[in-house]
Amino acid sequence: MMAKRRKTATIAGNTFINRELSWLQFSRRVLELARDPEVPLLERVKYAGILGMLHDEFFMKRMSGLKRQIQRGIVKLSLDGRTPREEYDDCREEILAQVDELSEVLGEQIRPALADVGFPIVNYRDLPRDQKSEISAYHARAVLPILTPLAVDTEHPFPFISSLGLNLAVVIKEQKRERFVRIKVPPNRQRWVPLVGGGGCVPLEQVIAANLKGLFPRAKIGRVHRFRLTRGAEAEEGGVSGLEDPGVLTTPGSIVGQVASELKARKFAGEVRLQVSSDMPKKMREWLRGQLGCLPEEVYVTDGLLGVADLLKLQVPGHEELRYPPHRPADHPRLRSIPVADHEAFFREIRRRDLLVHHPYHSFDSSVLRFIESAAADPQVLAIKLTIYRTSSDSPIIAALLEAARRGKQVAVLVEITARFDEAPNIAWGRLLEKEGVHVSYGVEHLKTHVKLALVLREEADGIRRYVHAGTGNYHTGTARIYEDLGLLSCDPVLSEDVAAVFNELTGATPHEDYQKLLVAPRYMRDRFCELIRREIGHAKAGRRCGIKAKMNQLQDPEIVRELYAASRAGVPISLNVRGLCILQPGVPGLSETIEVFSILGRFLEHGRIYRFENGGDPEIYIGSADWMKRNLDRRVETMAPVIDPALRDEIDAILEVLESDNHTAWDLQSDGTYVRRMPNDGDPTRAAQLEFIRLAEESS
Repeated sequence: MMAKRRKTATIAGNTFINRELSWLQFSRRVLELARDPEVPLLERVKYAGILGMLHDEFFMKRMSGLKRQIQRGIVKLSLDGRTPREEYDDCREEILAQVDELSEVLGEQIRPALADVGFPIVNYRDLPRDQKSEISAYHARAVLPILTPLAVDTEHPFPFISSLGLNLAVVIKEQKRERFVRIKVPPNRQRWVPLVGGGGCVPLEQVIAANLKGLFPRAKIGRVHRFRLTRGAEAEEGGVSGLEDPGVLTTPGSIVGQVASELKARKFAGEVRLQVSSDMPKKMREWLRGQLGCLPEEVYVTDGLLGVADLLKLQVPGHEELRYPPHRPADHPRLRSIPVADHEAFFREIRRRDLLVHHPYHSFDSSVLRFIESAAADPQVLAIKLTIYRTSSDSPIIAALLEAARRGKQVAVLVEITARFDEAPNIAWGRLLEKEGVHVSYGVEHLKTHVKLALVLREEADGIRRYVHAGTGNYHTGTARIYEDLGLLSCDPVLSEDVAAVFNELTGATPHEDYQKLLVAPRYMRDRFCELIRREIGHAKAGRRCGIKAKMNQLQDPEIVRELYAASRAGVPISLNVRGLCILQPGVPGLSETIEVFSILGRFLEHGRIYRFENGGDPEIYIGSADWMKRNLDRRVETMAPVIDPALRDEIDAILEVLESDNHTAWDLQSDGTYVRRMPNDGDPTRAAQLEFIRLAEESS
């Protein structure tokens, strides 16, 4: 039975949808996938964990930002007419509703279903005596030695509580009083302790709570409760990752030290959420809240699991039938027959014609990674330049760059060390690359560098030729298997010259004024997108073919939305595939009647960006790194590359057609800000875009 929804405020107002509530509508769509019985069981477990991760991120980024506005007394209305306090309260109500529903889905659907297939998440108290003994022995051997009880009394102040850690609040009964002791559940131990024989697991916090005599052999142990604290992502106003203070970078090279200092400060950032188990008495809850400095509205009481994101770490051996069918990316048909060691043939194929790769349907390893590795090994290659926003912990991209440097090639890398939550590994990668002689730049002053570009300079018979990869995703071999992205491999001389100019601007800090094909933010991209939208209005008024199709992660920029509204009023048909938040209200009479907005959620995270303008029958298409968000257009270095080759334009059109025809994993945005999932009409076949892309890639191979 579905949990009863709390009544929440209207999501849309005036001519815009509330940004924060639209973001939460994305997490609600993930919740519906966790609820969907047609989704394989272990994938439903994964979606439940993703929802927990999304809620954690929302509190760290968005709720903390709203809290700061409230504390500063800001009353400026959002685009849909809400004060920060109203936004905060409405978001809290929606989150409470989602938490209740997720708790019910886990308790009444997912956990019973796991038990039915022989892998229950068991409560410790329900274990038979022999299994309790086995688990207790594991606890004594592998957990107890690393536990640290921290008491609170006149001699011991309340301990620091780190963000997102799971904690036990233990009451020790003494003759005249009760003593509070905090125990942190160690994050370096598996949260889901497997039962001997593989017949399920038990949460680690329950194992610790049931075996406290090992820590307090002579004490009388009273109640044990769970709690979890979330801190904001920003340590304080004007932090480096926010880049709010234009004068913050005062000394050459200071960015690395400042980011490192902010990472340290972030550990002590202000609290934004206190989660407590429902069995915690109100008196203790209030005392704990006071010790942590939380506001009453920051307390969230739950009957279910705390730290739901840890479900992503649940290991269930076997049971392949409870997962999505295995997916093995196909080699791009134009690259499949080229021997790995034949670097000349690989680059010759790019010279022959531009090439479009679509991940994870086309293999990242045999296309983009091979591009970098071939450049590193090919003696004809003189230099490699690349941007790193996020990359994997054991990155073969980094390994290839290091190998290129050792072979005497010029290697230049732009490492963006203010990429949120990836600052520390990016600093480490930058330092490692520098030690091997790579030229490393740490971003552009006051701007975050989000571009996804690689440039290879190769000496050939007719001179030095540039090869480029312009992508929509990071150079990350891990996410390339689960993120949907696009990439263009080309040696077009004008495009290559533009890419070279971007790198010169990034590393030389000197603005370039004359990009010929690339759209580059923040100086030129916004104006060009507005021009392209207005051009479609002109085509519509002249009776020529017109239309806009776009695919992106988020749509939040008010100016772009107003331009789209104007295009709609002029009769331009507009189809927007927006994965996450969207502040545009589609289908409003007299405002946006010709605009449709939909979102696709499936086994892969939709991440690619495509912008297509019909242009009177001569379409202009771009792919790249930028969403239609204010931060992308005004506060980041972004690039969008044109797709010029007619065959590749046809490929893009085919991709957009598959996405638009989805009738199973697509959700249509309503004018009130809610989403309705598409379902096939009676007699129609089910069309799920991601499954169709898998099929097409397999057929091509």
